[in-house]
Amino acid sequence: MTKIDLNQIALFLRVVNAGSFTAAAKLLALPTSSVSRGVARLEHELGARLLQRTTRTFQLTDAGKQFYEQAEAALGALERATTTIAEGAEEVRGRVRLSLPSDGVDAFMAETLAEFQRRYPEVRLELQFTNRHVDLVQEGFDLALRAGKLADSSLLSRKITDTELALFAAPAYLERRGVPRTLAELAEHDCVVFERGRSWVLEGPRGTETLHPEGVLLVDSMTFVSFAVGAGFGIGLVPLVAAVGEQLGRQRPSLVRVLPEYAQSGAALSLVWPPSPFVPRRVTLLRDHLVERLRGRYVACTKKLAELDAPHLVQPVPSAPRAEVDGAPPRANAAPSKSARRRARRT
Repeated sequence: MTKIDLNQIALFLRVVNAGSFTAAAKLLALPTSSVSRGVARLEHELGARLLQRTTRTFQLTDAGKQFYEQAEAALGALERATTTIAEGAEEVRGRVRLSLPSDGVDAFMAETLAEFQRRYPEVRLELQFTNRHVDLVQEGFDLALRAGKLADSSLLSRKITDTELALFAAPAYLERRGVPRTLAELAEHDCVVFERGRSWVLEGPRGTETLHPEGVLLVDSMTFVSFAVGAGFGIGLVPLVAAVGEQLGRQRPSLVRVLPEYAQSGAALSLVWPPSPFVPRRVTLLRDHLVERLRGRYVACTKKLAELDAPHLVQPVPSAPRAEVDGAPPRANAAPSKSARRRARRT
């Protein structure tokens, strides 16, 4: 059995969580070359390449992803065991300040925090909802949930997942207007558009394709995009966890996925905290609880996603009327297109 230095494993995890060798080296107060050599020694001991390096960054290989997930879970359990023994029977109590993004916070987050509070009733939680990146040290926060690239490399972090968005609509809307079968047919549909994401950059069978939908509704809240799509405004680009998470366990979904072969990569979701020689147990317990529950939710949503494809849930009526061919009239059961409705309003 190969004996692996736990320090090398911890070094590898720090590099992945920091996002680069340079950022990890700064956090550890080590030369970047030492960090790189440490990861290389771990790869040599394992007999597998964990990171595919480029000039400025890296990508996890398949072996690296598998090792990262298992190693982080194992070292996390070891850290919790060590903390438990070191602190003995110390009661978990005190205040924890948590910064959360305004968008993306829903009933699941409330249930997750309520579950933690029931387990540790002497812990007082203080939450602030903002899309601003707060200064954790200056403003006195213990933890922050953040989406996107972590600009402040001095913070410690634990990545939860990479997010993804896809096209969704309400069943009632699709029954009324039809299910689009190609990206081109989206031009004949009403769309709900997020103000800071007016271009839809979709990965599909033909690679990357960019759309510029003319929204029937333009909003600056991603949470409201999900609600508006569910209310039947039209088709929208919705985070998978928002579209799927709220309907886990429902018999009939409020949202169904259209053009399931297309998706848009979203921002990485991470939990961050300021570096400190001592992190209170109440903070580490909440941190681990949030990571475990949020990761579990994304796994459950991924499994549920295949059940929400529109072709399985909605009769595929035509998505828009077709032009007359050889004198044949348009199909009677097609709903009026957006352009047709506008012409009708002008007459």
